[in-house]
Amino acid sequence: QVRLMESGGRSVQPGGSLIVSCVINGYSGSPGCMGWFRQAPGKEREEVATALTSGDGTYFYDYNNSVKGRFFISRDNDDNTYLTMNDLKPDDTAIYYCAARVDRACSRYPRDFHYWGQGTQVTVSS
Repeated sequence: QVRLMESGGRSVQPGGSLIVSCVINGYSGSPGCMGWFRQAPGKEREEVATALTSGDGTYFYDYNNSVKGRFFISRDNDDNTYLTMNDLKPDDTAIYYCAARVDRACSRYPRDFHYWGQGTQVTVSS
């Protein structure tokens, strides 16, 4: 059984930084794509960042325009995935979800991902 477990969410002040982590267990092989999504109250779930593996240790990254230059996704050899968030803004407040897609192709759409974590709350407020 594949399980994704997020951690690290908490309350931070505007301008602050935070790293959220995702540990994946039970996956045979390596997911083609790992991603972070977020969902704010009353809004649809949206892509934050994705990391696609080429299979030879090279990764390709994609970011939501609203977080480019502030957020950075990373993925280790065990496919655990991290999201480093800098210069946080109140609009970044949301539940952050980790997701895995089997195919070696990333997508900006939640429906294309096969496995999900339970989410971790990030609140940006003074």
